[in-house]
Amino acid sequence: MTELKITGAQALIKSLVEENVNTIFGYPGGAIMPIYDALYDYTDSINHVLVRHEQGAIHAAQGYARVSDKTGVVFATSGPGATNLITGLADALIDSTPLVCITGQVASHLLGTDAFQETDIIGISAPITKWNYQITKAHEIPSVIAKAFFIASSGRPGPVLIDITKDAQFESMQFYYEKCTKIRSYYPNPELNKDSVEEAAKLINQAKKPFLLIGQGIMLSNAENELKEFVEKSGIPVASTLLGLGAFPNNHPLYVGYLGMHGDYAPNIKTNECDVLIAIGMRFDDRVTGDVSRYAKQAKVIHIEIDASELHKIIKADVPIHADAKEALKLLTASINKNQHDLWLEEFKSAKKTEVDTLKQSAEILHSEELKMNEVIELLSEITHGEAIVVTDVGQHQMMAARYYQFNKSKSNITSGGLGTMGFALPAAIGAKFGAPKNTVIAIIGDGGFQMTVQELGTILQSKIDVKIVILNNRFLGMVRQWQQLFFEKRYSFTEMISPDFVALAKAYSIEAAKIENRANLKDALLKMLNYEGSYLLEVMVAKEENVFPMVPTGASVSEIRLK
Repeated sequence: MTELKITGAQALIKSLVEENVNTIFGYPGGAIMPIYDALYDYTDSINHVLVRHEQGAIHAAQGYARVSDKTGVVFATSGPGATNLITGLADALIDSTPLVCITGQVASHLLGTDAFQETDIIGISAPITKWNYQITKAHEIPSVIAKAFFIASSGRPGPVLIDITKDAQFESMQFYYEKCTKIRSYYPNPELNKDSVEEAAKLINQAKKPFLLIGQGIMLSNAENELKEFVEKSGIPVASTLLGLGAFPNNHPLYVGYLGMHGDYAPNIKTNECDVLIAIGMRFDDRVTGDVSRYAKQAKVIHIEIDASELHKIIKADVPIHADAKEALKLLTASINKNQHDLWLEEFKSAKKTEVDTLKQSAEILHSEELKMNEVIELLSEITHGEAIVVTDVGQHQMMAARYYQFNKSKSNITSGGLGTMGFALPAAIGAKFGAPKNTVIAIIGDGGFQMTVQELGTILQSKIDVKIVILNNRFLGMVRQWQQLFFEKRYSFTEMISPDFVALAKAYSIEAAKIENRANLKDALLKMLNYEGSYLLEVMVAKEENVFPMVPTGASVSEIRLK
């Protein structure tokens, strides 16, 4: 529809409305000021969340996108505003999170002159975006924005950055918007090869010890129901990657655990004992494989993946299936025989018992009087029935949450997986609450990561949202300290941390808070936090030198996983 002439800035906001955007995370500045002025007239239909740092904006948009099935939208100004998005862009690319980031830029005649707050954000962000583009003419805005949303959300999702010069924001134009549905030479939805599916089905039907590994791709394709049908027909044990947690209910009898360096004992060792390994929507990250030269060499590998570049990249697949997980699973389920693998499943249960018994014995010997991180997570899981949205930062608490929270709902585990970004959890939890306002959102954070984006407590204050924050305070950069203990002869080089009074800090932001130091008060404290109307911070003092086990040491095979 053609309208009266409007400015480029107004065209941008109208384009976002056409894409059904109702939430934006951002921070204004000089080069994006015309866009913010245009936004002023849309506050009834678009909620702008004012963060306290641009990194907070992009992590919040990630949390929002991960729980809502929508594309997260970010506004930032030029120069430092734009460069403060870099960590989040890298995080979103590796974790396949759909974002559209809009940055203001100096006027086009100043490009390349080192003008005030000018940076080449296109050049800087090129390696860590799915696509980026600089707009210097207002008439480009509608078509480029339409293309940005299509690219960000289709195929394997990812972040897109659009940089708009200030003169393009002021320039007048005729507005017309048409959503983008295809781009020449970009094929986000691969054609499913039915012969490959039949070949995979034949291997699965003949397998004596098949094993299924699932990743976030299941949730990105909304294939949770198809996955459950496949698993229950095939009877195959299922293990999840870190980002795949929640794609398959953790309380299902065929779920056998969490994969990876700090994953469960059974799925790690059984990877090197299965005869057919089926990987769906996961990329064989190094934290999952350990030593690649000794990974699943005995197994026939079936790999279903929408991103062709991931096929054969780390692990050579005997049957690669370049396809959307949902589409592939439908056809694969129709092609396999109904089966069950009771004896094989018993092997997983036996290995699980070995893990539980060993870890319990270690806990009884070490620091038995001190609260442990896993105690907190297990009790939190029990109280919430594994149905809360849990947002974790990076470190020991992250691994403990992955291991001990029972993720029974899809899109309920929000964490920084591939990049491992400390400071992710607090802003991502804010975004998750905006994306799923009816859900309980709990941010589980270490004392180190919390202080990297602690200023976002101000966003909670201003936005008046309900986020529950649990700080597991061990007074160390715990994961680094664990490695220093195990591999650097306990030379704790700059990992012990002195922190402020977190309770007083929270209350300074008008957030209710409490601190506990013993298990006798733990359940009551968690219940009080969860039942409180509004945001709440609970600091839990845990053992200073608690380690996360099991653990696959760097360079080791998954078969060499250590229980202590």
